[in-house]
Amino acid sequence: MKPLRLLPAAVALILTACASQPGPATHQAAASAIAVPQIQRPQQETAQWWFTAGAAAAHTNVGATPPRAKNVIVFLGDGMSITTIAAAHILLGQRQGKDGESARLAFETLPYTALSRTYETDSQTPDSAGTMSAIMTGVKTKAGFISVSQAANRADCASSRGQELVTALELAELSGMSTGAVTTTKITHATPAATYGHLPERNWESDVDVGQSPAGGDCADFARQLVEQPFGDGLEVALGGGRENFMLPIQRDPEEPGRPGKRLDQRDLIAQWSARPGATYVWNKQQFDAVDISRTTHLLGLFERSHMRFEHDRTNPPANESGRVAAEEPSLAEMTRTALKMLKKNPKGYFLMVEGGRIDHAHHGGNAYRALTDTIAFSEAVQAALDDTDAADTLIVVTADHAHTLTFAGYPQRGNPILGLVHGGSDFEDSGSALALDQHKLPYTTLGYANGPGYVGASDQQPEGPKNYPHYYRSLGKPAAGRPDLTKVDTQAPDYMQESTVPFMSESHGGEDVAIFARGPGAQAFHGELEQNVIFHIIVQSSPLLREALCRNGSCNADKVPVNLPDRAKLLAK
Repeated sequence: MKPLRLLPAAVALILTACASQPGPATHQAAASAIAVPQIQRPQQETAQWWFTAGAAAAHTNVGATPPRAKNVIVFLGDGMSITTIAAAHILLGQRQGKDGESARLAFETLPYTALSRTYETDSQTPDSAGTMSAIMTGVKTKAGFISVSQAANRADCASSRGQELVTALELAELSGMSTGAVTTTKITHATPAATYGHLPERNWESDVDVGQSPAGGDCADFARQLVEQPFGDGLEVALGGGRENFMLPIQRDPEEPGRPGKRLDQRDLIAQWSARPGATYVWNKQQFDAVDISRTTHLLGLFERSHMRFEHDRTNPPANESGRVAAEEPSLAEMTRTALKMLKKNPKGYFLMVEGGRIDHAHHGGNAYRALTDTIAFSEAVQAALDDTDAADTLIVVTADHAHTLTFAGYPQRGNPILGLVHGGSDFEDSGSALALDQHKLPYTTLGYANGPGYVGASDQQPEGPKNYPHYYRSLGKPAAGRPDLTKVDTQAPDYMQESTVPFMSESHGGEDVAIFARGPGAQAFHGELEQNVIFHIIVQSSPLLREALCRNGSCNADKVPVNLPDRAKLLAK
C-alpha cells in the first residue's frame, strides 16, 4: 500500500482550518475584562476577593457567549489523586483480561481536562471540608469549614454568623431546579454537607456533636440542615449512610439493634422528612429497588448506621453484631441512576452531586485494593450518568477534592499486576522479567504509601512485618528486622496493606493538583491549571438559571457575569 501523500494545496487548507479553531486565546480575547483587586496574598485574601478572582478566571475560559447547560452533575472522587486514577484503570483492564496500561475509566474518556489547585487558605495540604466548599461556593476557605468563609473561627458558632456562603445546590433550589446529593459516606460527611450545609466545624454532624463543643452555641447540625433546607422545597434526593445522626436514642438501628440513635433534641429527622407529601425513606436495597419514582417527590436513603460499605465489602457483605448477614445496599451506580430518574421529572432541570467518598477512607487505611476498587465503582457511576444524559444539555464535571500519598514507583514491566510485586528492575538498566529487588535484595510492590498504618514495625495489634487491613493501633515500635521479605506474601489480597515509609495511624492527604474531566455545555472552559474555586464559577456561568439567580441578587456586573459575593441572608429573605 502506497503511503498517503498530501498535495501542497491540501496541506495549506488544513493549516488554515486548524488556525481558525477557537482555542484558549480566542476565548480570552472574547471575554471582557473583570477587575480583580490587587492584594498581598495570603494576608489580604477575603471571601469577596476569592469570588471575584474565581469569576474572572472562569470568564476568561468560558468566553463572552455563555453556554446553556440545563442540568449539572458534579462527580467527586474523594481523595482520587492522579496516581489513584492511573492505578485504578490498570486494575480495571487487568481484571478484564486486557491491557491495563491503556485501559480507561469512564471519566477518562471525557473530552475536556484541567488541573485543580487544592490548597486551602490556611493549609498547603487540604481536607475535604474546605476543598468541597471551594467547589460548591466559588470561595476558598479554611480546613474544617463547611461553606463558611475564612473570617470565622474553627468550631465557633457565633463567629460564623453572616459568614455562610451560598452553594450551587442552594442556587439551583432557588431557581426551581431539582437537587440531589449521593454519596457512599455518611450523608452528613464533609463532601455532601458542603452542598447544603454551613458550619465552621465539619464534625458537627448531629446535635450531640454541636452540644459537646464549647462554642457550639445554637448552630444547627448537618443532619438537621439537610432535612430543614430553607431554599425551595429542599433536596429531592439524599442517598448515603449516617442513620445514627437522624435517629433518637430510643430508636434502635435496624441492622445493629445494639446501636441507638444519637439525637438528644427530640427531633426524629427521618419522621420529619417522611411527613412531607410524597416523601419516602428507605434503608436497604430491597426498599430502594421498590421505590415508585412516579409517586415520590423526595427520597431519603440511609443505608448504614455510619458510612456505607466499601465496594469490595458491599459485594461480600459481612455478618453484623447479631451474626446475621448485613442487609444489601445499592451500588453508587444504582444510586446515581435512581437519582437521575427522580430529578429528570423537573422540566426546569437539576443539580446533582455524586461522591465516591470511600476512596479516601481506603487510602487513610493504607489499603490500595479498596481504594482502587472503589474508584472503579465510582467510574461505573459516571458511566451510568453518561449513558442517561445528553451532552447537548447536561454539564458533567468529574474531579477530586484532594490527593493522597499513594506512590506508583519502581520499573515494573508492562502487564505487571498493579497490586503485585515488581517484576522488572530497580532502574531502567536492570529491567526484565525477574523479580525486582531493593538494595537489601528484598522484593517490593509497585504501589506504596509515603505514610500511614502500613508501617512494618510491631504494634499492639499486629506483629512486625506486613500489615492486614484494618490496622487500628495505640502503640507502634520500630522494625527490628528492617523491611519484610514479601516473596511469599499475597500483596494482591484485598486486606493486604501497602508498606508506608513514615508511621502514621492514618495515612495523610497529599497537596498536589488533582484532575478535572468534563463534558457538555461549558466543558470547554475546563483547560489549563485552575484554582479549585473556579470550578463553581465555570458551572454557574454555564448554567442560565444559576447565573440568573445570582444576577437577581445583585451579584452580576454589566456583562451579567456574577462577580460579587452573593448575600445569603438576602436570598433567604426573598
